[in-house]
Amino acid sequence: MSTDAWLTLLVTIGAAAVLVRGWFPPSAALFGATVSLLLLGVIEADQALAGFSNPAPFTVAALYLVARAAERTGALTPTIARLLGRGDRERLAAARLLVPTAASSAVLNNTPIVAMISPVVTSWADRVGAPASRFLMPLSFAAILGGTVTVIGTSTNIVVAGLLEESGFEPIGMFEIARVGLPMLVVGLGVLLVAAPLVLPDRRGLRRRFEEESRSFVVDMTVEDGGVLDGEEVEAGGLRHLEGVYLVQIERRGDLITPVSPTTVLRGGDLLRFVGRADRVLDLRNTAGLESSHEEHIAELERGQSTFFEAVIGQASPLVGRTLREVEFRGNYQAAVVAIHRAGEPLNAKLGTVRLRLGDTLLLLADPGFRDRWYDRQEFLVVSRLDGIEPKRAGTAVIALAVVAGIVLTATFGVLDILEAALAGGVVLVLTRVLSTTEARNAVDLDVVITIASAFGLAAAIETSGLAVDLADGVVEAFGGLGPRGVLLGIIIATIVLTELVTNNAAAALMFPIAIAASATTEVDPRGMAIAVAVAASASFLTPIGYQTNTMVYGPGGYRFTDYARLGTPLTITVVALLVWLIPVFWEASPPL
Repeated sequence: MSTDAWLTLLVTIGAAAVLVRGWFPPSAALFGATVSLLLLGVIEADQALAGFSNPAPFTVAALYLVARAAERTGALTPTIARLLGRGDRERLAAARLLVPTAASSAVLNNTPIVAMISPVVTSWADRVGAPASRFLMPLSFAAILGGTVTVIGTSTNIVVAGLLEESGFEPIGMFEIARVGLPMLVVGLGVLLVAAPLVLPDRRGLRRRFEEESRSFVVDMTVEDGGVLDGEEVEAGGLRHLEGVYLVQIERRGDLITPVSPTTVLRGGDLLRFVGRADRVLDLRNTAGLESSHEEHIAELERGQSTFFEAVIGQASPLVGRTLREVEFRGNYQAAVVAIHRAGEPLNAKLGTVRLRLGDTLLLLADPGFRDRWYDRQEFLVVSRLDGIEPKRAGTAVIALAVVAGIVLTATFGVLDILEAALAGGVVLVLTRVLSTTEARNAVDLDVVITIASAFGLAAAIETSGLAVDLADGVVEAFGGLGPRGVLLGIIIATIVLTELVTNNAAAALMFPIAIAASATTEVDPRGMAIAVAVAASASFLTPIGYQTNTMVYGPGGYRFTDYARLGTPLTITVVALLVWLIPVFWEASPPL
């Protein structure tokens, strides 16, 4: 390999390591990699900045507005609530949920769709006694599959479309990807409906635990020095038979007393740990002789003016790797953390000292305006009320749906190109007051937009340095014995593995030049190879961290990390098999010279 190719490889590996470790957001990792390659002389300034003049990131930004409008107006909520029915037949209810979810995901961004529908599904499951875990993961997977039907179905498709156009090819048509996306959606939904009830266990999510489990939530209180409980036995002090609350341990000068007997004598300064239903542990603040501990995050919020929320920590959240105490959560977010759920289980630890991780679900007690303040911020991937009731904007859902239909129709029939249609739709939503200017600004995920724009520079470096050809030769050598479809298989597998490690947009940008280079030595059309990369980069079904919607349902569904592979493995095999079969059928190429 050339010097430039080695430099590009090292920088790319470094960026991938940063993404995998979560040290910086994807935008910072890819932008930093692009700037590094510019300073090293691998690419020129116009190549490094090409993504910021390409329509792709601006199209994605405009479509975020449209998707947010559909979510904020609750456009799909009544339909989903009616379709779910009474829950008497699980597979029938799942079909009623997954089909409209996939259909809407074909024209709207996946993330707001899952954010809008998942609270409805969870509330419905709790009401009818069905396990929410059997529905939330399939909901996320159906949204991913639906995004493969149109070019605007997911930002990954738009990234590949922009890269393809940048390389001199014709733009991808609105429904061109549907040649493979639609068969994959139909078969994929069939796999979900058959396999989900068989392989997904009945996991209790945070909401169901909140309602049913009496020992899920932890609160620490301190015995007042000289107070009425100082010197009293536990039972005599009235702490033995509290309703819905249980005293599990006492910490005294660094020593733990557990289990706690009824005759244990309390001393001033003792740290008492209670577990119980969150609405019950709040009553401890009214117990004479106890005071709030500095570790205790249920502050003095009046219950009549407070609401429970669940919030999921996303990849770009500044809370990742930090503790509640470090970020001064109570003061900065005006909310009390009642519990932290991780990998399907509540953490039985001092909440203030827990370092937050991607996918953690926080149970919060806050004023009713908490969601409006923090919903559009990077701190939380999704915020929803625990009762599943979100305020909707009456009369505006029709406008939002009309804008979606207008974008699809004008782009499909060539009246406007996709960027123009999306921008026009965004302007209409603001002018009609469906979204305020502040909401429109906050709706755009700048991390995704900058990631996409930066990815163009990194892709240019992989191509111009010769690294793409070198890596493509390696794929051809490894899989070429299986023929053109074998090379295609190698590209698809590499893309799927990469998208589980980094982000879908980054995986698409990194694999695109390699796929195009590989197509030059096979009978697979470069256009078909690019579409295979777009679809494979979205096919993240194996982990909760490979795709945002998977992370969003991780905590609320009560899932463990390995649960995703149970359902995701047969679905991934299905996607790979269909792509390898259908891509050469629809996109033929002349034999290489």
